[in-house]
Amino acid sequence: MQRNPTLAALAVVLRDNRVLLARRGKSPDKGLWGYPGGHVEWGETALQAATRELREETGIEAEAVSYLTNIDLLRAAPDGSTSVHFLLAAVQCRYIGGRAMAADDVSEVRWVPFSDVENARLQMSDRVVDVLRLARMNAIAGA
Repeated sequence: MQRNPTLAALAVVLRDNRVLLARRGKSPDKGLWGYPGGHVEWGETALQAATRELREETGIEAEAVSYLTNIDLLRAAPDGSTSVHFLLAAVQCRYIGGRAMAADDVSEVRWVPFSDVENARLQMSDRVVDVLRLARMNAIAGA
């Protein structure tokens, strides 16, 4: 049986020196803070999926601006084989409106100061800090 990675999108939203993060309510990374996001549906681009998942999980409306990077999320099974493989497309999104509220498969959502992320003041998924740095550089460049 051939297995393929699951494609998912992450919505990276910056606003007033803060970034929107969600605490995952499901595996993988249950209980950790990361970017809102989820599966890309058939016929949907990762840009579209990022804004849809953002709205479903947080109530925030945003416009997808650009791709930031791709992340391979791999988790090993007890026997050492790969049990989870996601390819995550991190998407920079421009805030439009809405009040952040946890919904769908996140247990908490909040606007987190950049410094709290960069200084690891929350238990976060891998690469959250790296993606924030990319998003900040992208925002400065005017993308």
